[in-house]
Amino acid sequence: MDGRTVSRDPDVMSGAPCFAGTRVPVKHLFDYLEGDSTLDDFLADFPSISRTQAIAVLEAARLHLVADAPAA
Repeated sequence: MDGRTVSRDPDVMSGAPCFAGTRVPVKHLFDYLEGDSTLDDFLADFPSISRTQAIAVLEAARLHLVADAPAA
């Protein structure tokens, strides 16, 4: 994932990975989706995050999981 999507700074949110240029932790996106919320709910509650950023994070997570998964 490139630095334009996610950033990490020890002075911002205690170093938690955040959407670049914001103080919104990436974990919030996954928390929303684990609950009863949709991507649209998340984007409505965090208007500083673009749909493109959110989808890039989800895609990076998917690729990471697929790359690390054992072959069937």
